[in-house]
Amino acid sequence: MLQWPKSNDALGTTNRGNPAESGLCTLCRADCTGKCETWLSSLRGRDLIYPRDFGSITAGSEHTVSVGVCYSALRIQGYCYGAHGETLKASKGDVLFTDVNLETSFGRKHKISCRYPFVTGALGSTAIAAKYWDSFACGSALSGIPIVIGENVVGIDRQAEIAGGKIKKAPELDRRIETYLRHYDGYGAILVQLNVEDARNGVAEYAIDKFGDKVAVELKWGQGAKNIGGEITVNDIGYAQFLQQRGYLLDPDPFGAASLAAAKGGQELHFARHSRLGYTNLNSYAEVREDFLNTVEKLRKLGYRNITLKTGAYGMEGLAMAIRLAAEADLDLLSVDGAGGGTGMSPWDMMEHWGVPSLQLHAKAYEYASILSARGIRPPDMSFGGGFARSSAIFKGLALGAPFVKMIIMGRAMMIPGFLGSNIEGVLKPDNRAKVNGNWSELPKSVSQFGDTPESIFAGYYALREKLGAKAVEEIPYGAIAMWTLVDKFAAGLQQFMAGCRRFNLDEIRRSDIVAGNHETAKETGLQHICAAGDEFAKAILNS
Repeated sequence: MLQWPKSNDALGTTNRGNPAESGLCTLCRADCTGKCETWLSSLRGRDLIYPRDFGSITAGSEHTVSVGVCYSALRIQGYCYGAHGETLKASKGDVLFTDVNLETSFGRKHKISCRYPFVTGALGSTAIAAKYWDSFACGSALSGIPIVIGENVVGIDRQAEIAGGKIKKAPELDRRIETYLRHYDGYGAILVQLNVEDARNGVAEYAIDKFGDKVAVELKWGQGAKNIGGEITVNDIGYAQFLQQRGYLLDPDPFGAASLAAAKGGQELHFARHSRLGYTNLNSYAEVREDFLNTVEKLRKLGYRNITLKTGAYGMEGLAMAIRLAAEADLDLLSVDGAGGGTGMSPWDMMEHWGVPSLQLHAKAYEYASILSARGIRPPDMSFGGGFARSSAIFKGLALGAPFVKMIIMGRAMMIPGFLGSNIEGVLKPDNRAKVNGNWSELPKSVSQFGDTPESIFAGYYALREKLGAKAVEEIPYGAIAMWTLVDKFAAGLQQFMAGCRRFNLDEIRRSDIVAGNHETAKETGLQHICAAGDEFAKAILNS
């Protein structure tokens, strides 16, 4: 098994736990005091692109050998002449990486415009999503990127009123949508995810009736973290009983004799609330197709202008079904989530051993989309997810799926600034600590070394103040400031890779801009090996 380094001396970063390929710890804590690369980037932004202590150091790469079949085994090409999608300045030979345009859009009849090709993972009924939602939603809206409200948000809300499959009141869903829309300026979107329970509860009907075309809807087939429905842990037997009465499946039965006896005896209880598996009553592609197309048609009749689909790390048949049906239904986006990430609660053994890893799944998604395109069938716009937390990986994902991939999904990476900023706000504004769910009573040295004010701690503070105004920025959650700072760093890094490949617009990125660092990866992805790419042209130059 590949082991990723826990520290990077050049950047001055260290992982608290065991790092994954993304650079994130396998277990990311909301109270973490630092300082992995994503954590520190949420404070220092673009500074983390470069080695530390300029003027007193030299630095060299430690990652030039590509092993295994994974995104780290891909290498990004660079070119010494030309410009594609260049601006007027570029055509005069006067260009910087900052001239790269990262604005993009996705969709069919009603396109969604985004400032950057990033979208959050689905943030649903896990407690951590609810606690830090203000930071996530505000940060996403200010950055001009879409955010996804995950499954079961209405169903688990004690204050929601549901009767006969019709929602009378859904305060938590309202809060999440309204928080994003408060800062929305035309870039990005808010998507409400639907699973089996959400469909039964009438979430789609409620959202469109109350918010109209300000919201989009995402149908859910699965995710990369697990091949069963969404889960949360419940420790309160009363709440577990409430959820079961609302129609959820609870394990163990909170009304069972054993659970009642354990509660009476004072034993600490743990209930897992599960979502139902979809399509369990269907047994063929034809049946799935009919049901799916009918569902999409119903959503369109409700008034939804934008409909998307998220599928998980299923095998090749499931992937092909998702691509073909998304194309046939004219969906606006198909999200393809590789094994084995996650943002909340998934069985650990399942995350480790089920499903198709991201690189292989994404490579096949490109292949299958190409088959449709060759037949004259327009494939859906796609987004790739599953372990993205660096600009290099973002570029690789966009190139691997080009021209079909428009967006990169980042789940856990986009949550880290929300945690970190909230912890800092809880210290600097003690009266806000409970409100923002801050976990610290004082700033750790990893933060205080930069100062003790938001202006000194967050490298992106003044740029955001310029955007919003001095008074407005003071009302923004610190977690949103951290998220804005991190997104800016991702964007700058992506611009640099694109400029090196001479691609000054996202739609100019080509699959040939990445190569395989080893022959096994070349075979699995269909990419050229690093020494084969351009070799024919090189020899033509030498023999001319």
